[in-house]
Amino acid sequence: MTEAEIRAKIDELARNEIRISYGKPENPLSVTASRIGGRPAVPADFVWPEYTGEGYDDVTKSRPLSFLAQINLSDIAEYDTEGLLPKTGILSFFYEYISSCWGFDPADKGCSRVYYFPETDVLTLAETPEEMDEEAVIPEHEVKFEQQISVPDPSCISHDIDYDEYWECSAEMGYEPDEWGDVTKLLGYPDVIQNPMENECERVTRGYRCGSPEDYAKIPESEKADILEKAKDWTLLFQMGTIETDDGHYEMMFGDCGHIYFWIKKSDLQSLNFDNVWLILQCG
Repeated sequence: MTEAEIRAKIDELARNEIRISYGKPENPLSVTASRIGGRPAVPADFVWPEYTGEGYDDVTKSRPLSFLAQINLSDIAEYDTEGLLPKTGILSFFYEYISSCWGFDPADKGCSRVYYFPETDVLTLAETPEEMDEEAVIPEHEVKFEQQISVPDPSCISHDIDYDEYWECSAEMGYEPDEWGDVTKLLGYPDVIQNPMENECERVTRGYRCGSPEDYAKIPESEKADILEKAKDWTLLFQMGTIETDDGHYEMMFGDCGHIYFWIKKSDLQSLNFDNVWLILQCG
């Protein structure tokens, strides 16, 4: 592809994403303020989610999920130019960090959760479970939002494309690439580290493991075409990169400078159904 063709393709496919930066709060945050880490704002009947998995200590047990972030949707309404999210309410993201599931096995279901609380005036701060591993508790950070152009991974456009030229064109058109695995954002395209994930989301949520060619061979031929078609319905909801404190006393890294990606079907997003969100972890 020529440079002109690459630019035309970027113009055609570009989406909007909402970048999230964070830092130590100067003042206490309100209950419903957008935040990374700390304690989530939840309704009175909230039950903290748990997941049974094998941790890096080779121990399999039920553990509480880490609270990652909550987004007060009124804070990002002006940046959601495509109108994909509600204008009010809170979205909260959780992930079981000690097990650190990759998302290629149907058994990983439940390792992550997303909650939407439409009524914010009834929420109070939940207490972090006492049994939570210390390293799985992210210190509280205040956040800031910025609207930015989002571009697809070049492998999704053409196998003949010059990757260096593609990323150079993207940067000239306003996209800031994620070089160190630390970009956290809402919506847009994922910063792919290994391979595109839409097909994997569709396969694994149908009950097919996605770890090897042998796993792929188990999918009936009659179903493969439908998987490819339905994979187009998956879109990125939230991506989180490495989270660390300014003083270096805390760091939550996913694999080796990786990301976790929360994927949702476009139809579920439209109906505000966050029960079927699927998480994938990728790293270098």
